[in-house]
Amino acid sequence: MNPILSAHNLIKTYPDVIAVNDIGFEVEAGSCYGLLGPNGAGKTTTMEMLEGIIQQDSGEILYQGQAVNAGFKHEIGIQFQSTSLLDYQTVIEALEMFAALYENTVDLDELIELCHLKEFINRDTRKLSGGQRQRLLLAIALVNDPKLVFLDEPTTGLDPQSRRNFWHLIESIKQAGKTIILTTHYMEEAYRLCDQIAIVDQGEIIIEGNPDELLKLHFAPTFIRLPKAAVMRPEQIPDDIKLVDGLYEMSTDDVPASIARLEKLGIGLEDCQIGAPTLEDLFLKLTGHALRT
Repeated sequence: MNPILSAHNLIKTYPDVIAVNDIGFEVEAGSCYGLLGPNGAGKTTTMEMLEGIIQQDSGEILYQGQAVNAGFKHEIGIQFQSTSLLDYQTVIEALEMFAALYENTVDLDELIELCHLKEFINRDTRKLSGGQRQRLLLAIALVNDPKLVFLDEPTTGLDPQSRRNFWHLIESIKQAGKTIILTTHYMEEAYRLCDQIAIVDQGEIIIEGNPDELLKLHFAPTFIRLPKAAVMRPEQIPDDIKLVDGLYEMSTDDVPASIARLEKLGIGLEDCQIGAPTLEDLFLKLTGHALRT
């Protein structure tokens, strides 16, 4: 492994809460690493320590094997969870203003093309849609040609189509060789974009690894789910069929055999659901509760 960023035993406390409790991980150069979890899990606090915005109480952060120094902030780009832009400023003016803050910058025309800003490049930033605003903020994060890009819940509040369009942008950035650290509570987003994930809850990493490998480790390839009303005699349900979040659920690697078994038990199949397990299922299994947003 060739880590561009390493975190070891990070702890951050506030008077009434332990926000981050002994978190550590490594991010390989050229990859997308995802910190997943509900609001309040400690994702943003961890990101702010990695970015150098707040100081950890204890623990160590290394960039390319060395302790971070003053030059680190010139080699990273950040898209914050919430960012204010100047009133009465156009998109191109915002890009030019942020570019002026750095000694080394990318070609703005290439950046405008990459982030699909051309159609509204002269528009007042107050009049941008949610998706347009996020594309501008991503461009601002990339204006100094960073090696490492932090994206803190960049698609929160976007409609499904805008969210997917933004995913394409992130994939383009990764293909260009940049390293991405992403926080999100959208499990579909993490599965689509991330090479490695860490699921965080209550300030701790509860599991880490490649999304597909984690799902294979914890689940059979397919699940069958049934509404409670489909089961007329719950006392006859075998132990391997569990009641999870209001639905009866069984895992299987042989769907036809499992369906035949359910029919023999007299279970109605009209509203059964058949599908593959997701990261949301993994979160529920590991934490015992659904993902809070």
